[in-house]
Amino acid sequence: MKYRKIGNTDLHLSEVTFGAWAAGGWMWGGTEKKDAIDAIRDSFSLGVTSIDTAPIYGQGASEEIVGEAIKGIPRDQIQILTKYGMRWDLKKGDFAFKSKKNNGVDIDIYKYAGKESIKKECEDSLKRLGTDYIDLYQIHWPDSTTPIEESMEAVAKLIDEGKVLYAGVCNYDASQMEEAEKYLNVVSDQVPYSMVKRSIETELIPYCLQHKKSILAYSPLERGLLTGKIQAGHQFAEGDHRQSVSFFKDENIKRTNAFLQAIKPIADSHQLSLGQIVLLWTLEQPGITIALAGARNSEQAVQNAKAIDKKLTIEEIKIISDNLDKLQLVA
Repeated sequence: MKYRKIGNTDLHLSEVTFGAWAAGGWMWGGTEKKDAIDAIRDSFSLGVTSIDTAPIYGQGASEEIVGEAIKGIPRDQIQILTKYGMRWDLKKGDFAFKSKKNNGVDIDIYKYAGKESIKKECEDSLKRLGTDYIDLYQIHWPDSTTPIEESMEAVAKLIDEGKVLYAGVCNYDASQMEEAEKYLNVVSDQVPYSMVKRSIETELIPYCLQHKKSILAYSPLERGLLTGKIQAGHQFAEGDHRQSVSFFKDENIKRTNAFLQAIKPIADSHQLSLGQIVLLWTLEQPGITIALAGARNSEQAVQNAKAIDKKLTIEEIKIISDNLDKLQLVA
């Protein structure tokens, strides 16, 4: 495994960071707790020392699973990334969407990052994770009802108290990052980025490169689309959010798989899977610091971790990019 420095800090994260959204089961058709714990532990054994989670993932379930998985690991050998600002137990802030818990109970999700809420969320997360500090604490989504100043100053206080080491944001654009930076040192922005979702290249990546901010790319495998394992006609489990996402229309699956077959010779030459090649390409893109890769079991987690054992040549990266430029998906 290789590690990269985050922003202007002494925090280093594993290039492949374990993304624990699916581990919480919520919006993924449920979870198998043992499988998720084994996945985290087995990836750690291969050098994946960084884990990204959030309270909303399973309404606490993901954080609890992470907490159980890291028991017995010296705290300074692991980096915990979690978030705040999405509430399912408080009707305040920006209404996000209606959802269901893993047990089928209806819930309303709100984006809310008021200072008292942040304080409570941090205490709850520390308890679920079984730790006394969070390495990187990130606002999950912008909240238009709370000034950025209020949210950032609340996190600055948590840093002063030693409960948080560094502050990050998620899903912020460049102007929001610039505003947040007025109130504390924002070291990173966690945003969606994949071969088929590259809009951040226009404005956000140049801003982060200029200001030495790290980008943590989530969904680099586009929720499984870019592994080549999903075929047209795939039936998703009940509660799996992907069934309503345009990337998973049959036509888009076919076109994406055709692109993946075109670059498969490169994967084969390195004895890597398509998903592993996609992770390596992602990590070579300007401004991308970390690739967050989710896994529902040890096999997936180990495969993600082992991608870093290999390196693509400049020519191979160009061939992949040239083929990618030809990929046109339907809306």
